[in-house]
Amino acid sequence: MDKVASTLKQFVRGWSEEGKEEREMSYGPMKEALLAHFHDVPERGTFAFSFRVQAWAGFTCQGNEFSHYMLLSSYLILNKTTQAKSHTIYPYIQTFSNVQNRETLLRAISIPDVVPSLPRNSDFSLVAGDFEEIYGSGQELDVNGEELQSGMWDAVLTCFFIDTAKNIVNYLRTIHRILAPSGVWINMGPLLWHWENNTTNDPSVELDLEEVKELARKIGFQISHERTIDATYVTNSEGMLGYTYRAAFWTATKL
Repeated sequence: MDKVASTLKQFVRGWSEEGKEEREMSYGPMKEALLAHFHDVPERGTFAFSFRVQAWAGFTCQGNEFSHYMLLSSYLILNKTTQAKSHTIYPYIQTFSNVQNRETLLRAISIPDVVPSLPRNSDFSLVAGDFEEIYGSGQELDVNGEELQSGMWDAVLTCFFIDTAKNIVNYLRTIHRILAPSGVWINMGPLLWHWENNTTNDPSVELDLEEVKELARKIGFQISHERTIDATYVTNSEGMLGYTYRAAFWTATKL
């Protein structure tokens, strides 16, 4: 039930008019950096938070998702929805703390905010599976003996993502390997390490921000345009409590 409640709030963040302000906190700077990097090229490749990236400027785009809850949600919106605001959800009905009034608790949200369709010639896909398994080492080889994903992508966008790693070294190595020469990695998010103090005895690596950036440099990235951006994540705009992350933002070029 916790997963279901979280999924409903993700619908608000990703697919509602209410979530637009929160999306803009994170997606806005990433969009600007992506378009600036490819300002003189009409179409390039990338994978990221999928539909919004494709819609920005016709980028070839592939998204990656592991959670069955997110995959089913994406399937509903992208493949089974033909009109804006055709679904009504009540994402705050299970949270009784920090509620201002009954209307706030029972507030309805209409999704999606836009018609989830793209031009027929759009190159857009979503791959289900663990990031390291899909894009990491040990992939299938092409006829030349090269890994299929190696050097394939011109850009990688990670939004509130890198802290999902059990081993951040593997994540950064994978991003570096799948980028083409001079490809760009655009990152936005905190370091809320998801596997810290886990109860399943999974080994995990938690670095501080400076260590993550130093690791990226050693792997082969040149980091630029660093800054801290205040951003929220699945926050109830009418609730009495909200968390603001001092998220790290940077653009990194593969050397």
